[in-house]
Amino acid sequence: MPNDPMQELIDGYRAFREGRWPAERQRYLDLAQHGQKPQTLVITCSDSRSDPATIFNARPGEMFVIRNVAAIVPPYETDSSHHGTSSAIAFAVLSLQVRNILVMGHAQCGGVSAALDNSIAESVPFLRAWVDLLEPAVARLPKDARDAHTLLEQDGVRLSLERLMEFPFVAERVKAGQLELNGARFGIADGKLELLDRDSGRFVTL
Repeated sequence: MPNDPMQELIDGYRAFREGRWPAERQRYLDLAQHGQKPQTLVITCSDSRSDPATIFNARPGEMFVIRNVAAIVPPYETDSSHHGTSSAIAFAVLSLQVRNILVMGHAQCGGVSAALDNSIAESVPFLRAWVDLLEPAVARLPKDARDAHTLLEQDGVRLSLERLMEFPFVAERVKAGQLELNGARFGIADGKLELLDRDSGRFVTL
């Protein structure tokens, strides 16, 4: 019989209250009284296997996190539509004044799979239009690439970093030396982290 997912959450909360909460209580109190001041915004995938707080051993209040399918930064748009990812980027940069933005993809990304295989998104509302935002990176893939999935996981990060520079308030702070943009890819099976080298444009294992 499968486990009750809500009960698993409750059990996890109780373990948190008994273990981590006492150790972090003063930190939570300080965060409640003085607000959050994270230095880094992490834009990463919603995939349950790629949790940035776990990967970077982060404490409460240290990272502002945006998660969506395939860690995509959409183009900068100013129409009246709902822009969840863009609004969170604006809040992190303009209100929280983060000093670093990390875009982190990961291995075995389902969103990347959907961008490469149209059949995956057929029965999932909204997904096709979202992963189509990766089309510029898909178009840059070498023809008949055997490792197209991995290459797209990496180039999707590059594309998101390019799009971040379309946001005027991001570009302004990057050029002023007040904000840094970085890219990474996490390996689920081996736990390795690849960082995007700015000079070579290649991903290098940390």
